[in-house]
Amino acid sequence: MEKRGICFTEKGRQVIEKINTHYLANDMEPVICFGSGDNENASLEDFIEQGFRNRACIIFVSAMGIAVRYIAKHINDKLKDSPVIVIDDNGQFVIPILAGHMGGANKTALVIADILNAAAVITTSTDINDAFSPDLYAAENNLRVVNREGIKKVSGKAVEGKAITLSIKDFPPKDPVDVLVSDIKDAHGEYSLLLAPKPYVLGVGCRKGKSVEEAEEFILSVLARENISLDEVYALCTIDIKEQEECLVHFSKKYRIPFLTFEASLLEKAKGEFEHSDYVYETVGVGNVCERAAMLGCSNRGELILKKKKGEGITIAVAKRKL
Repeated sequence: MEKRGICFTEKGRQVIEKINTHYLANDMEPVICFGSGDNENASLEDFIEQGFRNRACIIFVSAMGIAVRYIAKHINDKLKDSPVIVIDDNGQFVIPILAGHMGGANKTALVIADILNAAAVITTSTDINDAFSPDLYAAENNLRVVNREGIKKVSGKAVEGKAITLSIKDFPPKDPVDVLVSDIKDAHGEYSLLLAPKPYVLGVGCRKGKSVEEAEEFILSVLARENISLDEVYALCTIDIKEQEECLVHFSKKYRIPFLTFEASLLEKAKGEFEHSDYVYETVGVGNVCERAAMLGCSNRGELILKKKKGEGITIAVAKRKL
């Protein structure tokens, strides 16, 4: 996940430098600091707005009131907002204030607190009461929340120390349950919260250096035509030589979609009938990337519902998992 850092004092800058020293030593992507590099001519408001567009983690080293004022107009959706963290100038406290569970702000805060030898100040009720968190469970298991109003109901019960019941579609509940994990079409019985597996896998191939903006626009346009929501996408898949391709990495991070890559020899073992390109074969060692990658993302147990769709320097295919 992209991380953007904002500070207003020299001490604040030193806090971010300490975080980045650790990240770089561990081959992790450093925090992008406001006013540096490509952002040196951007306004702070633009820097923050772009962060929210990219669903980046935004780290303020400042007073919490300053952070709240800057992010207020960007807060929109509990399940999709950017994670936001506030750290004091002395680096003593690390406080996640937005998207603690679905955005991963709580986990990121714990990591940063360890780096700074600081205290992570976690305020979400389920965390401080060591209780079951349904939205965190959904995020960790790559499930989509179907009825978001159920989160509060289940969380409230968990915080009260009451047992939480969970059922999956292969064992439909005879009695009402708190959480049901099932396809919408197979969601039988009474429940408070429905979590559904994500059925679609995207297979993508692209030329080197494909524009981030053009790739995103093309993928989103194809999904819109196929009436597929991003919330329904289980994984983005491609060949291993594209694992560092910026347009694919960016799309994966922005939309919090797992990014899977496969070696050419493994793509050759994908099951099905696929369009073959001699040029692609000579270039990467397999005659089709997107369709084969989509099927492997389904563990070869899915159905190719959209064969290779070509754009300018990019191709996409969609497979539906057998759930």
